[in-house]
Amino acid sequence: MNEETYMKLLTLVTPLIEKQDTVMRNAISAHERSTFPDTSAKWKQIAQHFEERWNFPHCLGAIGGKHIDIIPPVDSGSYYYNYKGRHSMVLMAIVGARYRFILADFGTNGIVSDGEVLQNTKFFKKLQNKKFNIPDPENIESSSRCLPYVFVTDDAFALRTDMLKPYRQADLNNHAKKIFNYRLSRARRLVENAFGILSSRFRIYHTQINIEPDKIENIVMATIALHNFLMENVPYSYAPTRCFYHENINNRTVVNRGYDTARSTMEDLQRRNQENVLNNAKIITQEYQNYFVNEGKV
Repeated sequence: MNEETYMKLLTLVTPLIEKQDTVMRNAISAHERSTFPDTSAKWKQIAQHFEERWNFPHCLGAIGGKHIDIIPPVDSGSYYYNYKGRHSMVLMAIVGARYRFILADFGTNGIVSDGEVLQNTKFFKKLQNKKFNIPDPENIESSSRCLPYVFVTDDAFALRTDMLKPYRQADLNNHAKKIFNYRLSRARRLVENAFGILSSRFRIYHTQINIEPDKIENIVMATIALHNFLMENVPYSYAPTRCFYHENINNRTVVNRGYDTARSTMEDLQRRNQENVLNNAKIITQEYQNYFVNEGKV
């Protein structure tokens, strides 16, 4: 971080670290309200960025989650024990088209089933209750095809009408499905890149965190705020191109990341078992697939 960026950051945080507790709480609350999309227009702006940069229309963000290793509090038993045989707390996030966190939810204990982690977040509850002003389905630009606005996820999450996930490897039995997976992976890799940059730049993620859980949450959320600030102001020095997944344009796959993850203690969420899926969710997946191999092909 150069001096100019540091002074800009200092100007932003100075009012928050002065001894004015009530003001600090109000300021943080107001900041959270102003940064999370709270109108249909703001969601559409996010979707426009995804379409312009990643050729994925009507995408509201890439959802992902990571287990963050901790040393559990004394007498906590198996409360934080996860499927990897370690103790953890879970970081859930939505990332936009420019690798910045739109939302982060941290604190679910590791023993909670990964399939239920998302359902435990305030985000999911509000999404279920339609509190987010998500835009209604619209025609894709320069197309008569009407598609809903969606988030993109992976196999750790359930397929829903507002969340698309890739086909399983065993189901990739035609070219159209492979194209769909490729296009979805291009959009979803943004959350993996964001996690990778975060863990490579903040060394707290290279070890088991050994403090009280509520303080861990403060540290994690602080690193996310700093990540967003640096991605906004000095993206090329903070996250050079070697930090990102790369595309193999010959076989249309997204290949391994360039950043160093060898020392990171972040762990992926566990993949879900095969499940019953709502027909409407399958139909929406099919509609996106048809778009990608017809008027939306690249």
